Amino acid sequence: MTETLMATGSKSEQAYAAVKARIVDGTYSPGYRLVLAAIAKDLGVSVVPVREAIRRLEAEGLVTFERNVGATVSGIDPTEYLYTMQTLSIVEGAATALSAPLIDSVAIARARAVNEDMRECLQHFDPVRFTHLNQDFHSILFEHCPNPHILDLVHRGWNRLASLRSSTFRFVPGRAHESVDEHEALLRLIEAGAGAEEIEQSARRHRAATLDAYLAQSNAGSLNAR
Repeated sequence: MTETLMATGSKSEQAYAAVKARIVDGTYSPGYRLVLAAIAKDLGVSVVPVREAIRRLEAEGLVTFERNVGATVSGIDPTEYLYTMQTLSIVEGAATALSAPLIDSVAIARARAVNEDMRECLQHFDPVRFTHLNQDFHSILFEHCPNPHILDLVHRGWNRLASLRSSTFRFVPGRAHESVDEHEALLRLIEAGAGAEEIEQSARRHRAATLDAYLAQSNAGSLNAR
């Protein structure tokens, strides 16, 4: 990946893309100390473009700078995650319901194939790949939404999740098995021509269940830390 990045764009842009990718995929986990010299050596550039990249990432909220500590990868803000997931459950549920009458057998087959890939991913669980597949699955279901304003809100929600680096399945891997089964149930509702309200509620419950699993795990961790 590094060689490909270094082949195009400015060195600052290259460093930014490389570091951000490692934060998003979890290579640089929350709290990880970003040592500029080490990163520069790894990427084959000077410290200057790396410093510029870190400043950009700090402005985006992905990196935190502390005196006497330096730059570290920011943690996931649980409140921001809560609000994002709550909002996404509402707008994605509406988008899926509005899309349902326009989803043909070809789209259903595509979604089911992605869900089967997710099921296979469970055998040797990779939370990052599972999360990407999960987004692919849901995109197929809401991409036909005829309301561009709702669709824009859905995309904003997914982008916000990406900026939070929130692969919930990294924290609650058991939720992944339930998610795959719920996907199949949602597909069957759409195939059967269920009403918009039923489809919307099913999609919202599915999203809310992932949030609930994360919150339960977070609360349990807080209690254990006392």
